[in-house]
Amino acid sequence: MSSVTAPDALSDKIRAAKELLDAQVRETIQWHFHESTGSPFWLAKKSELKFDPLKEVNSFQDIQKFPLFEDEWLRGGPVNRWLPKGLAGKPAYVFETGGTTGIPKSRVVVEDHWIDYENFSHTLPDRYFPPGANWLMLGPSGPRRLRLAVEHLCQYRGGICFCVDLDPRWVVKLIKKGWMEHLEAYKTHCIDQALTILSAGHDVKCMFTTPKLLDALCIALEKQGRSLRDTGITGIFSGGTEFTPQFTRFCIEEYFGGPPEVSGIYMTPTYGNTLMGLACSKQVGASDGYKISYYAPQPRAVIEVVDFDDPMKVVGMGESGRVKLTTLTKELFIPGFLERDEGEREPPFDTYPWDGISGVKPFRGIASQTTVGVY
Repeated sequence: MSSVTAPDALSDKIRAAKELLDAQVRETIQWHFHESTGSPFWLAKKSELKFDPLKEVNSFQDIQKFPLFEDEWLRGGPVNRWLPKGLAGKPAYVFETGGTTGIPKSRVVVEDHWIDYENFSHTLPDRYFPPGANWLMLGPSGPRRLRLAVEHLCQYRGGICFCVDLDPRWVVKLIKKGWMEHLEAYKTHCIDQALTILSAGHDVKCMFTTPKLLDALCIALEKQGRSLRDTGITGIFSGGTEFTPQFTRFCIEEYFGGPPEVSGIYMTPTYGNTLMGLACSKQVGASDGYKISYYAPQPRAVIEVVDFDDPMKVVGMGESGRVKLTTLTKELFIPGFLERDEGEREPPFDTYPWDGISGVKPFRGIASQTTVGVY
């Protein structure tokens, strides 16, 4: 009997992932559109649809029957309309986006942020993210999912999370006003908080931060005659569209002092937001030019790279397109949401047997209107 070849094994994984996704679609649709468990928003929207979701949506392909999700639906209230009847009475959080273009988009959450980050936790190598280690959260605070999610990730792994006070909305205002001196002062204020925590003997070994803040932290340490290795940090979880192969190479070669096996510092880029959760990356290294490829947390969320002019058409492998997101959890159903990002479609591989995306950057159609602050 011949052994299964590697391509056949990958094909089997791709097929199994698709079956799992189709099952997730059926479960999510039945939940959000059934009168006993559904969310008020979708129960009201059902009468406007030209099809019956409960009978006619049985696979991910059927999601195409829904019109594209409108950005404005998430702005303003009442936010309770997104909370499914099946979760009524449970304590809920509300998380907001940046709010740089008027009323911020908001999402009501019960446990999704815990589930997303617990799943992500299982992708972190214990050698560099030791169970029981304390964390530093050097990123946005306030009404954002990230703050509580990173703290939960730390607690889930048995540690205590130290946080800084950082308001990205103020950063954006400073940029728009052209107050660069104030901007630098505020960035220094945030970095000073991090340096204080790292010098206080709290045995912090892991950290979340954004690329810009990681750069600023390493520069501040250099001015003190120190490096990141001197702080005891061994694991860095970071994210944002500012993550580039060039920045990653510079961090590994200059700031860290070499790859993980040499420096003892491991960095994993991620791509995520309040609506999607967290997309993990392939391990990044010199062997493939520090290319960063992200894979959505299927089957709970799906990323498609679609044609710039036809959002219903997925581009060819390796081609560029806009990010289209579909969220499929008991707490939130979002079909076909066009993100403010674009990138190149990447093929499935062994760890994540579904499509990925690389080269993520602000969508060209709105890039000139987008103010990128601490991210």
